[in-house]
Amino acid sequence: MTASMQSSVGNPADSKRGMNLTLRIWRQKDPSVKGKMVTYKVTDISPDMSFLEMLDVLNEQLIMQGDDPVAFDHDCREGICGMCGLMINGQAHGPQQTTTCQLHMRSFKDGDKIDIEPWRSSAFPVIKDLAVDRRAFDRIIQAGGYISVPTGTAPEAHATPVPKADSDAAFDAATCIGCGACVAACPNASSMLFTAAKVTHLGLLPQGQPERNDRVVNMVAQQDREGFGGCTNIGECSAACPKGISMETISRLNHDLLGALRAGARPKS
Repeated sequence: MTASMQSSVGNPADSKRGMNLTLRIWRQKDPSVKGKMVTYKVTDISPDMSFLEMLDVLNEQLIMQGDDPVAFDHDCREGICGMCGLMINGQAHGPQQTTTCQLHMRSFKDGDKIDIEPWRSSAFPVIKDLAVDRRAFDRIIQAGGYISVPTGTAPEAHATPVPKADSDAAFDAATCIGCGACVAACPNASSMLFTAAKVTHLGLLPQGQPERNDRVVNMVAQQDREGFGGCTNIGECSAACPKGISMETISRLNHDLLGALRAGARPKS
């Protein structure tokens, strides 16, 4: 192997060397008390660990010391469920456009200082430490994120043709996992990308037409009741979205909302 090839490949030992990191983590016992940033040290962290695995190492260390482990949301750890969500050095889910559980420590360097905070939004109150209450999203979906399906035998899949462009756009919107990164990244703490994804993926399909007008006005109204901010088309939501959902979904929501209001649809009180 030539010297130039060795330089480009790098030293294999470097990729296996553990990292020493300084973590500044938001600690808050419960919503009734004031939180603060607390500094911790972790050593010999493998670059191949996920970010949540690194936090597991820290929590094992804290438990061994008799301290309270850091609370954070997680479930599948496969980038599917949308449970995990942290502000990492001021970025939703960290420096890569992915979920926190799929962010790996090779995205950081030995000696780095990392600030870790919960999602920041009045609509996502802190439960404890890094865990927040995201039930506001559930209530938005309950306001209209469903379709009427007759009981009985399922219809033949080919009985209702769907244009390819519509099915593709609906699928892209339906990939939203409801993690809340769009809210955390938005300077206004707006949930428009989430709500738009849930509204438009149903509105693009034939099965979603019966409730189309009521769906959009009720879900947008519930979004406002939850205290999310307004959308000013900054675009941070789409940039932070781990599924890369386009801001075009917000345009589709606005189009549907105006059409529904013109048709006389009004939100439920």
